[in-house]
Amino acid sequence: MRAWAIAVALCAALAAGCGGDDPAGASDDGVIVSAASSLKDAFTTYGEDFEDGPARFSFAGSDELAAQIRQGVKPDVFASANTKLPQELFEAGLVEQPRVFAGNRLVLAVPEDSAITEVGDVAKPGTTVAAGSPSVPVGAYTREVLGNLGAEGAAILGNVRSEEPDVKGVVGKLTQGAVDAGFVYVTDVEAANGALKAIELPADASPAVAYGIAVVKGAEHAGAARAFVDGLLADGGQQVLRDAGFEQPPEPATK
Repeated sequence: MRAWAIAVALCAALAAGCGGDDPAGASDDGVIVSAASSLKDAFTTYGEDFEDGPARFSFAGSDELAAQIRQGVKPDVFASANTKLPQELFEAGLVEQPRVFAGNRLVLAVPEDSAITEVGDVAKPGTTVAAGSPSVPVGAYTREVLGNLGAEGAAILGNVRSEEPDVKGVVGKLTQGAVDAGFVYVTDVEAANGALKAIELPADASPAVAYGIAVVKGAEHAGAARAFVDGLLADGGQQVLRDAGFEQPPEPATK
């Protein structure tokens, strides 16, 4: 039902419907961007100054948005909290060549007044933790960290009481007081306006968090979509991302 609701919302954002023809690459409808929830603040700000027409956004879990594209929904741009999903869509012939545009950092988040001060505290019995579901990038990154932490990580995973479909769901559980701690991106802590604080994860256990973006093949506003991506990778777009707490993309792994 959630996936269907996202598809309906995305189609509604396409003003004239889910199809259409726009040879010039832009129209009054504007460029439609499906993006990971963690990008909401940064992309909203970037969209306010986008010069190639209005930008409209659909924010949700990266995996759900990718699933919609596989099912035939066609936004103009897809931005994911990992590089895996855009690459899979590219290999399936559904998007153009993906580009890496930002990095982020996974942290353990707790309410501002929490007595929790280190990662080991949430391994204690009775502690409640929220995490992304395994299929969404933030959940996959979380399980990578916990796997790297050995027995302590296994104890923390055993304390997970809520698996959320996107990072905003984890933030919601924290701000509502439903759990003691949750794994989110540092940008989400910064966007919480003081309601949360971040506890850094051990550097040798932390994943490299890279965000990928691609123009969707057959996009109604292909020209504006490419301008959106190019602008995001230019100095102005990168500054917006830095201001929101995003980092330089991690260097590609070498063998």
